[in-house]
Amino acid sequence: MSVPILRIAILGAESTGKSMLAAALAAHYHTIWVPEYLREFVETRQRTPHAEEQFLIAATQREREAESEPRANRLLFCDTSPLITALYSEYYFGQADAELAALAAQHDYAATIVTAPTTPWIADGLQRESDAVRQHVHDQLIRKLYDTGIAYRLVDGSTRQRVMQTADYLSLRLSLDEAQ
Repeated sequence: MSVPILRIAILGAESTGKSMLAAALAAHYHTIWVPEYLREFVETRQRTPHAEEQFLIAATQREREAESEPRANRLLFCDTSPLITALYSEYYFGQADAELAALAAQHDYAATIVTAPTTPWIADGLQRESDAVRQHVHDQLIRKLYDTGIAYRLVDGSTRQRVMQTADYLSLRLSLDEAQ
């Protein structure tokens, strides 16, 4: 009997260390992580996505999670989720279309980690706009998690500190889930 893979969502606004944390957590737990597809999309096309491409980006992210599960060791760290794509769609395009909103509502992760927007903001020329946008999206994310009743752990500090905060949270959260 195989052990089910528990997917852990690493969420946060732009330039908050999600990728660094996902990679560090994967190393800590001897497993793998799923990189953010949006980054690949922007790099290969050398442009930001249009409104009609948002669902494709979120759906591809979820497909890559599913494809990665067989290679994971109990935990699979997911660098973002459709929820973030929906939040950015609302910010940049005024709304998330019905397909994207439905996909974002399927937030079925075993745990959710939110990276605090306290790391230095670094522009990358294509994907990141400003620290003001980062702060706004962070506030919207926290509000959305609260409104939808999604439990999360906000992590802050160095990558090492964030790994330890996440490990503490997962230890408590996953042992609670296993007892139910």
